Amino acid sequence: MYFVRKLKLGVSEQLQLLSRAAGELYSQTLVSFWRVVRKKGLWLKPATLMRWFPSDPENRLHAHSADAVVQSFFASLKSWRERRKTDPNARPPRRRRYYYKIQWKASAIKVVNGKLRLSNGKGNEPLVIPWAWDTPVWVEIGWDGRQYELRACYKLSDARPKEERKESGVAGVDLGEVHLAVAHDGENTYIANGRLLRSKRRYQNKLKSTLSRLLARKRRGSRRYRRVLASGRKQLARLNHQIRDILHKQTTRLVSTLYARGVQTVVIGDIRNIRVSADYGTRLNQKLHQMLHGQTRHHITYKAERLGMKVVLLDERYSSQTCPACNKRNKPRGRVYRCGCGFEFHRDGVGALNLRRTYLGSGLVVGVMASPTGLRFQPHALCSSAGRSHPAV
Repeated sequence: MYFVRKLKLGVSEQLQLLSRAAGELYSQTLVSFWRVVRKKGLWLKPATLMRWFPSDPENRLHAHSADAVVQSFFASLKSWRERRKTDPNARPPRRRRYYYKIQWKASAIKVVNGKLRLSNGKGNEPLVIPWAWDTPVWVEIGWDGRQYELRACYKLSDARPKEERKESGVAGVDLGEVHLAVAHDGENTYIANGRLLRSKRRYQNKLKSTLSRLLARKRRGSRRYRRVLASGRKQLARLNHQIRDILHKQTTRLVSTLYARGVQTVVIGDIRNIRVSADYGTRLNQKLHQMLHGQTRHHITYKAERLGMKVVLLDERYSSQTCPACNKRNKPRGRVYRCGCGFEFHRDGVGALNLRRTYLGSGLVVGVMASPTGLRFQPHALCSSAGRSHPAV
């Protein structure tokens, strides 16, 4: 059994060249195999074609990577031969590949000084990737539809997936309306402040109301109507850009902070059904329906996965009401959670702590919790980009 760790790499010229070289080799293997079958009636073995197409400097691939491409074709061929026993319409592999996945075996993989070094044979530059984990036994890089994705494979005995649930490697994340997200990693609690975002949303609602009143006084299709409409669209577009900027920078800062703390698993509270049958009055209903928890979860998920972190969705019911010290439910009032047993902590921090505790299956909290650390919005901070290995803290 094996354990796989995934990492998003974006797009680079070196990856394109390597994928193109693998595609050329796969196509050569496919064409040569079927040509011999057609002309000689012989089904060649993998070893024959591996000797037929040895790796060379112009191919850009490591010798064992070239062998892996040939073996991939024969694996597809074997799969077809098994499938046609039950499916007469099954088709053999006959499609040429312009690009193809690149594979490295253990002999071409090294981890040196926090860098994963993937050899491409003598005379070719190795592929170097920032790496914070152990040396895998197999590495594959392929296209996921939008960018290149690295899949590092570990043997179950080497990867020890149960250690993924060690307390030092798991963080719970509670999504909310007042604060975008609150994370707890076992020692520290981090709050992604969402008050600026709330103010932008309030101003957005007021602007829409004002525009509606102004448009109601104008004749539809008139010059003044078109001018007010164009002005409103321009202002709303500017607000949408500001909201996106806040979401990106806050989630980037939160994820990069967890990454720097060595977190490998992010447990996010699942609140996708929070709007179902919700009726708490006009104002609170509006706040619930305008929560950006879906976008926040999406940003945290893809940014964490790009750094090789695992993301898990967990039911968050009663997570903010359950006391981590005595396990009793107590509905909090205000932003501070207080329990009759004497436990006091930030309300959203309790939710994040309980999500993490539920995922780990660990016991109750003993001792005093450290005060939460606020991650405030910085208007001139850099957003994350696919080109960087990881965002700046």
